[in-house]
Amino acid sequence: MEYVYSAMVLHAAKKPVTEENITNVLKAAGVEADAARVKALTASLEGVDIDEAIATAVAVPAAAAAGPAPAAGPADKKEDKKEEKKEEKVSEEEAAAGLSALFG
Repeated sequence: MEYVYSAMVLHAAKKPVTEENITNVLKAAGVEADAARVKALTASLEGVDIDEAIATAVAVPAAAAAGPAPAAGPADKKEDKKEEKKEEKVSEEEAAAGLSALFG
C-alpha cells in the first residue's frame, strides 16, 4: 500500500511518478523499497490519468452508500448505529481495494 501512497504523494506534489522518485519517497518514510514492486507500479501507471482514476474510485463507494435509511424506533437506534459504523468501514475498505486495483 505504501507504494501506491508514494505515487499519490508525488502526484499531489505535481512531481513525476518515476522509479527514482517513488524510491526516494519510500526511503524518506523509512520503508526499504523493493525495486520490482516500484517498477511494476510505474509500469502500471503509464498512460493512466491519476486524477480520473481517483475520482472514479471515490464515486463508487459513495453511490453504494447513497441508499435511503429505514426509519428506526427508539430501541433500534443503538443497533442501527453499530450497523452504520460497520457499513462505513466496509466502504472505506472497498475504496482502498479499488485504488490498489487501479495502481497495482
